Amino acid sequence: MLYPLPEILTSPPRRRLGHHALVLNREGAVLLVGTTFTDGYVLPGGSAERNELPHLAARRHTETATGLVLPLHAVLAADHTDARLLPEAIDFVHWGGRLTSAQEAVVARYRPPDQVVGLYWVRQDRLADVMAADQHRRLTQALDALSRGAHLPFLLRGIPAE
Repeated sequence: MLYPLPEILTSPPRRRLGHHALVLNREGAVLLVGTTFTDGYVLPGGSAERNELPHLAARRHTETATGLVLPLHAVLAADHTDARLLPEAIDFVHWGGRLTSAQEAVVARYRPPDQVVGLYWVRQDRLADVMAADQHRRLTQALDALSRGAHLPFLLRGIPAE
């Protein structure tokens, strides 16, 4: 016997899903993006489109902003943001890895779209100086998880994502 679906399944609450990539260079500096629409620098990333796989959303935004195409198979942090000016959000920080010299050269040569005003390698001890407080707290938690080797694999119906 089939039962009617609960309202939560037929009219789910509106929520943004943000997917960002934490990328380090060979010296351990973090790759941040300056944009025309945020205060301070941010991790490369953005919102997922309808039915877009989360890790692919992070990869798409990271490639658009930085020129890098990275496998993003581990989640370092998930951060809930309540509704203020925008609908509530859950932002995920995906581990993008430590770049090779060739990948760093891609970032150095890349010309991002107009809404990206710059790509910056920022030492970890300087992050609080260039990021909004909530963005910095999220990144600090992701870096802490990375240092402890703690991460969640990204799964698609129980199978590791490719």
